Amino acid sequence: MVNDPRTLRDRLVEQPRLSGLALAPDGTRLVASVQTLDDAGTRYVSELWEVDPAGERDPRLVTGSRRGDHAPAFSADGTLLVLSDRGPQESPGAALWALPDQGEAERTAHHPGGLSAFTVAARSRTLAWTAALLPGAADARTHGDLLQQRARSGVTAVLYEATPTRADGVDLGPAEPHTFVRRGDAPPVDAGAQGLAGAGDMALSPDGTVVACTRAPTSAAPDTNVVVIADASTGVERRTFSRPGHQYYQPCFTADGSRLICQRQREETWDTEWRATLVALDPVSGEETDLLPDFDNWPWPGRAILSPVPGDTTLWFTGDEQGHRPVFRRDPDGTVTRLTASGAYSSLCVTPDGSTLYALRSALDSPPRAVRLDAGKPDQQPAFLRAPGDLGPLPGTLTEVHATGDDGFALRAWLVLPEGAGPDDPSPLLVEAHGGPQGSWSDWPWQWNPWPFAARGYAVLLPDPALSSGYGQRMQERGRGEYGGRPYRDVLALTDAALARPDLDASRTALAGWSYGGYLANRAATLTDRFRALVSHAGLWNLEAFQGDTDLHTYFREIFGDPRTRRERYEADSPHFDAANLTTPTLIVHGGNDYRVPVGQSLALHHDLQRQDVPAKFLYFPDETHGIEAPNHLRLVYETALNFLDHHVRGEEFRRPGLL
Repeated sequence: MVNDPRTLRDRLVEQPRLSGLALAPDGTRLVASVQTLDDAGTRYVSELWEVDPAGERDPRLVTGSRRGDHAPAFSADGTLLVLSDRGPQESPGAALWALPDQGEAERTAHHPGGLSAFTVAARSRTLAWTAALLPGAADARTHGDLLQQRARSGVTAVLYEATPTRADGVDLGPAEPHTFVRRGDAPPVDAGAQGLAGAGDMALSPDGTVVACTRAPTSAAPDTNVVVIADASTGVERRTFSRPGHQYYQPCFTADGSRLICQRQREETWDTEWRATLVALDPVSGEETDLLPDFDNWPWPGRAILSPVPGDTTLWFTGDEQGHRPVFRRDPDGTVTRLTASGAYSSLCVTPDGSTLYALRSALDSPPRAVRLDAGKPDQQPAFLRAPGDLGPLPGTLTEVHATGDDGFALRAWLVLPEGAGPDDPSPLLVEAHGGPQGSWSDWPWQWNPWPFAARGYAVLLPDPALSSGYGQRMQERGRGEYGGRPYRDVLALTDAALARPDLDASRTALAGWSYGGYLANRAATLTDRFRALVSHAGLWNLEAFQGDTDLHTYFREIFGDPRTRRERYEADSPHFDAANLTTPTLIVHGGNDYRVPVGQSLALHHDLQRQDVPAKFLYFPDETHGIEAPNHLRLVYETALNFLDHHVRGEEFRRPGLL
């Protein structure tokens, strides 16, 4: 049944999804967060599973846990803490719960409306969490009273003044997030009152005396955020860090508390490339040190995992590299060593002695799996642990394609070949462009996964064009100011290289993409007729309208400038100017609550396709955001796209999905 596309599609949707790991301070317990279907099969819910770090015992559900428990973390004494909405009806929203090995779960922290995140100190009882306060509320009790007043009055209105209005599919406000810190049994301190309010990250020093948090950018400096380091007992600021044109993410303290390690990201503009690194901030001197000054992988490093041994400044991180996302180790002398030979890693955890790592590993041919690694061995293969999430065999093989860009740059892509592909029966080709544009086909995608298409007999090309991550800073430089130019040409160059293979049919091709990849599909719609069909999921069509409507409008304006004064940039890269060239049948997919690429982009594209009398279908999900999250909606995307491609690429009759 591996070759049955419906069976594979259903297996993909129903598959338990490993999404995170948490390791106990003594290294004896490893807890995995797993997303599973609810009883109705209409949404994903979180479950917590105990995984044997030695890889010998089968996994089991965490004792005392319930469906919906999420964000697990261990306190200094080894107690498992989770966010859960299992609380009383009069106190809705997620609260912080302790799950002891024996006995009943205990609610340890709560807030009217719920907590959104929390963190713990490594060697003390200090906790910090993020929760919201309405304007005019000085504390949690006042906030709760105001929430009840708004609910009784039926008021949902928000008065925006200086804050953003929306982000990531969510309307912001009227409440704003604050950071609360509780040391031992003392009442929690609102560190947000000292200027820490903002939807930022937070960290506690190991002894729990200091809290760090990122403060959100302001309208005056939309490309710059601030790291604030404050006293955990009083909330009084000790030091702030900021750098114009840069933002800091995911802070964490070294084991001795002397340094704060953060991601630092330079925002892309028309004149400067995107650049990410790890930095060390000294709370006493205010000194900031780039920890990866000569590391040219442009890894977009993930959260730094620091040695738990006081005095040891070794750290580990992940970052894209040539279609993989290895684990890297940075030694105290600055030496960087790649620890894994293949695959894409995330959710790193390190044992108390710094000798062993646990992580999730995925690849284009493997969903996430829990693994164990030696913390110092170069280019190793992992030891796989027993955990939920084994999808079973896949219908084909994975290989690579290489090409040369028009500037001589070496390009590469993944190619999924269906079973039975060969010169005697060449396969049709689907090209899938990734989003971003900073990103890479390196890990397992749940959305626009290539294997349902391979199961139907399509080869799938997964190209990494200009602006992709994992190919050094030069990959960013060659794509700067070329939003719809060189990345598009790179996709075509890799497509041509793939079609030189005798097992692919150059006369039966299609191009699909999501987000920035959808933009490239829209770009192709106006520049070439070489593809028999296109699929544009949440793609940009009218860049001028987009820059004023997206939740990232200030970021996008930095790249393209003011359309009133930099018309040439929009005219060079916005597909809608060339709508008269539309000829290729197109399937559009979009969510009504998409604030990243608002649905008006696809509505305008659909109208232009209809005006040009081009065959078009619009798969619209009123309650989805930038991605497709609901299981049955994901099924419909695969079914509709496959049937659309079969019709236009293979000449078969279009079959309308039954639920549409």
